[in-house]
Amino acid sequence: MTLEELANFDGRDGRKPYVAVGGKVYDVSTSPLWEQGDHQGLHQAGADLTAELATAPHVRAVVERFPVVGTIEEPDPPKKKGLFGFLKK
Repeated sequence: MTLEELANFDGRDGRKPYVAVGGKVYDVSTSPLWEQGDHQGLHQAGADLTAELATAPHVRAVVERFPVVGTIEEPDPPKKKGLFGFLKK
């Protein structure tokens, strides 16, 4: 799943709330703390929360209790152009 695809799982209008942490995507829809994709006014579903989890009042294991529904795909690196504008392989 790309980050763009993850953004569609924001928990709003009947969509499931998913969050990414450490490259894994978790379904947090069973948690009452993620109603409408909002976590206590601090975090929004549909995003990679890896960096934000570092300052959270709980440990990563709290998120890891939820089902893993995918992984975050890393975007392909940009291709470099060689001499005369032809693509290098």
